[in-house]
Amino acid sequence: MSSVLPKALTKLIDELANLPGVGARTAERYAYFLLRADNKTRTHLAHAISEISDGVKLCPKTFALIDANQDISPLYSNSKRNKQLVAVVEEPFDIVALERIGSFQGTYHVLGGVLSPIDGITPQQLHIPELLDRLKEDKVEELILATNSSVEGESTALFVKKQIEDAGLEVKTSRLARGIPAGVDLEYTDQITLSHALEGRKTL
Repeated sequence: MSSVLPKALTKLIDELANLPGVGARTAERYAYFLLRADNKTRTHLAHAISEISDGVKLCPKTFALIDANQDISPLYSNSKRNKQLVAVVEEPFDIVALERIGSFQGTYHVLGGVLSPIDGITPQQLHIPELLDRLKEDKVEELILATNSSVEGESTALFVKKQIEDAGLEVKTSRLARGIPAGVDLEYTDQITLSHALEGRKTL
């Protein structure tokens, strides 16, 4: 490709292809779009990318993403938020999904990933010690383990629960209910989802 396309365009395609979920063909389409776009569009995109480093940081209490000029996450400092109710999530963007519901009035704690020996992610790399500190400081009454229903998410939730027990903390722990999505046949449902749906069955 380097012998056919200009070096600047090839470099852009290569960089775009490094993005998650972006293959070679998609990277080419994005690059061609930017090439045909006006200077204003390219400038705005470049400016937005350059602002990420200096404009975004992690909340020292919840590890959610916040503006660089903020000391702590508004989702934690807001007096209307229930600090005794904490939802533990894997990544910062998981908060966005829960906030869309509009009914959760607790606070959050971002682990920063899930346990995955294959990927080299160990307990030491997750924000579990900080979570235990919060449980004590905020006198948390209920912890919602809102990790994904993957094998890694399940094992991480169990590990966090054990850490709480080993620390001698009496906190109610709950897990997000898992069920079969509407319109999906049983034969196409994965084993983890089907298992949770069976365990969480309700009396009619």
